[in-house]
Amino acid sequence: MARRRYQKGSLVPKTGVPRNGLWVGRWREDVIQPDGTITRPYKWEALGTVQDYPTRKLALRALEARLSTINSPTYRARPAATLAEFANRWDATVLSQHKPSTQSSTRSQLRKWLLKDLDSCALKDLDGQKLQAFVSGCDCNSKTIRNLVATLRMMWNSARAWGYVALDPFNGLVLPKRGLVQALTFSLEETKRIIGSASEPHRTFYSILAETGIRGGEICALRVADLDLENAVIQVRQNVWRGKIQTVKSRKGNRRFPISAQLVEHLRGYLQSWRPNSLGLLFATGNGTPWDHSLVRKRKFHPLLRKLGIRQCGFHAFRHGNATLLDQIGAPMAVRLNRLGHAEAQTTMGYTHAVTVDERRIADELGRILHATARNEQKERPAENALTLMIQ
Repeated sequence: MARRRYQKGSLVPKTGVPRNGLWVGRWREDVIQPDGTITRPYKWEALGTVQDYPTRKLALRALEARLSTINSPTYRARPAATLAEFANRWDATVLSQHKPSTQSSTRSQLRKWLLKDLDSCALKDLDGQKLQAFVSGCDCNSKTIRNLVATLRMMWNSARAWGYVALDPFNGLVLPKRGLVQALTFSLEETKRIIGSASEPHRTFYSILAETGIRGGEICALRVADLDLENAVIQVRQNVWRGKIQTVKSRKGNRRFPISAQLVEHLRGYLQSWRPNSLGLLFATGNGTPWDHSLVRKRKFHPLLRKLGIRQCGFHAFRHGNATLLDQIGAPMAVRLNRLGHAEAQTTMGYTHAVTVDERRIADELGRILHATARNEQKERPAENALTLMIQ
């Protein structure tokens, strides 16, 4: 129910100007306790300094503006909870509905940063000033700070829907500028050296990454059933995170696109020696579980890069290299977004459909660039099993 009487509140001190130069307002506010009862404790809040409000009348006007929400006919009592208490409820009811990878990263953010500094702060007291102070005092890089604020926004949306808060502390929040991020990529020559120097099954693994630009978790989740070699098409349907299969990163991540005739021929050869597994995965451990791309990177990929004298980086460098090639050969933007599974410009590009002729031309062009000199490079190396050759 709405408040039965109008509150004016009071200033501290009751008379004169505060000696410490800070105007403090006091009023009562209805709070719903965990057992459902409603209490009316005093609420204290700094309204501003004497420089902001030189006279007592001006300070009273600021207090009246602050009480406008409480004195509104639509005012309702709100449940009380600290950020730590709300985080536990939100984790159990909302976060638990997200993918395991999202749950893991979000809980890590809560444990290492958010609850470490804001755990005892009452949710309704987390205003813009306190949030800005947290951002300014956070000892981590700008990308991490932005991720932390994004997590707080998700929690705040639930808090507003559940009646815990009414104000928006993110309005006017100033975030640190994103620093210059050096995106590592492989040149065309480096890509060819990596593929040509790798042994199976990793040569096939790197070949797919180079031509398709799919993510490390996506290639580890590829099944033989996702390869339509008759039509030279590959389907990305799922993702692997810490050895567990889950959905792709986003709606745009579920995609289907052509591959080159050269890669098709290579995959046909690879499948002749492929060992079946219960999940039908293209790359599986001896126990039939998906490859963990982090382990492949550390145990196989990085040693190969050191041997070749190529700077150490992850599989994402294949993705950047692929995007660079797509740009160089003039691939239409719709084709690029579909192949890479990007969600940028989703509203605009959702009405754009890649032309089949363009898709096929791009796949053939990628195959020609990546595989044109593979036979010449193989001649320079000792003869190997024919099934490991990139091009028959």
